[in-house]
Amino acid sequence: MQAIPTRPLGRTGVDVTIFGLGGEGVLRTQGRTAEARAVIEKALEVGVNYFDSARAYADSERYYGASLNGSRKNIFLTSKAFERTRKGAMAQLDQTLTNMRTDYLDLWQMHDMRDLSEVDEVTDPSGALEAFRTAREQGKVRFAGVTGHYDPTVLSRFLDIFDFDTVLMPVNPTEVHYNSFLNSTLQKAADKGMGIIAMKVPARGYLLRAGVVKTVEPLIRYALSYPISTVIIGCDTPEQVEENARAAIAFSQMPEDEMRALETACQPFVEYGQFYKKGMH
Repeated sequence: MQAIPTRPLGRTGVDVTIFGLGGEGVLRTQGRTAEARAVIEKALEVGVNYFDSARAYADSERYYGASLNGSRKNIFLTSKAFERTRKGAMAQLDQTLTNMRTDYLDLWQMHDMRDLSEVDEVTDPSGALEAFRTAREQGKVRFAGVTGHYDPTVLSRFLDIFDFDTVLMPVNPTEVHYNSFLNSTLQKAADKGMGIIAMKVPARGYLLRAGVVKTVEPLIRYALSYPISTVIIGCDTPEQVEENARAAIAFSQMPEDEMRALETACQPFVEYGQFYKKGMH
């Protein structure tokens, strides 16, 4: 297999593969270490260097800790904290480092910001932003990020309250049809020079099952045609890892008319494609 292309992760100075292994799929399970190891090892084998996880993802962090072995220095390892207080977030970071058997994260992210009330919560002197400042100062994390898939207004607001290095948001062809992250948060992040990480790219497989596309390749191609750094996709099998990697290797910019046609084809499936968003269910 050819090398997976890389892109700069915003202004971090780090280049990441344009397909990264998501922390969901088989990794968001419990007690399936052998299956998770097979997926992680396949990702390493095909040259993926961006690896995603979260404190909220069942045994995902522990699977990485058990599977990375001597590969830690060759990859970009990430996780997320959902606690909104300084004390709670720091405790989650310490647990994450223990689980992943490492003494630092390349990227630590504030997980799943959903409501504007969380702005006041995390910016309080005892809020989670202090944990992110402290963790960077202590060398426990190299970079700090924020994630969200519920409301683009909320995620956009978080880009203003702290000098985050990255943002993780949904990118798929249903997004343009309702309260779109693509028309707001993505452009704002790009203007700030942030690393933009795409999630929900296959919309949990709904667009494949609906028959809009036959393979994941056009969905990956669509996402990568935006100014993003990488797409992260959770995988259930090593074969899925290979399929995603091959799609990334074959990437070429999708023409505007093809992007619009794919968006139009997806329009009847917006409710399913945006299962993750406020107001859809």
